[in-house]
Amino acid sequence: MTRNRLLVALILGTFFSLPSSAKLYKWVDEKGTTHYGETIPPEYAGQGRAELNKDGRVVKKQDVLTPEQLRAERDAKEQADAKKREDEKAAIEAKRRDKALIDTYNSPDEIDLARKRNLQQIELRISRINSNLKMANENLLGLQKEADDFNKANKPIPKDLQDDLKEAQERLDKLQKDLEKAQDEKATMDARFDADKARYKMLTGK
Repeated sequence: MTRNRLLVALILGTFFSLPSSAKLYKWVDEKGTTHYGETIPPEYAGQGRAELNKDGRVVKKQDVLTPEQLRAERDAKEQADAKKREDEKAAIEAKRRDKALIDTYNSPDEIDLARKRNLQQIELRISRINSNLKMANENLLGLQKEADDFNKANKPIPKDLQDDLKEAQERLDKLQKDLEKAQDEKATMDARFDADKARYKMLTGK
């Protein structure tokens, strides 16, 4: 086998050993030596390079990169590396959650029981907030009636009544926000238990 054929064989062998999504590059160092690889070393990033197909043929040639192209390549690589790290972290976290799920419950029914216990606490809080909302609304309506009586009599509303109206409205607004927050927590918890139950069934076949 001639030297050129041996070189082509080595290139093809290297390429076919890579993942299907990988690319093979060819570049020349400062000594004139030709190199092949999946990635180009940073010190040669600004040099001319060629991208090869599975037959070892040049499919794309890139001359010396401009500073803007170098920055774009560097940014793209950093983004790809960051995404890879995030994906790896997410995979580890998913594995941890799966183990915790299997270790915590023995059946889907136990998940439903845990859901019921946790939702009861939120439902009690929602019930208390609704009771407080009813009282706060009645209090505000009573204060507004007093203010209306002063208006009908063409009299100024006393300062203490104005302050009471403001405080009553602020309390009503706060209770309404508390109610919305609790309802959101309930919906989120319910959805989480739904997801846990579905995942548990998938992992265990129960």
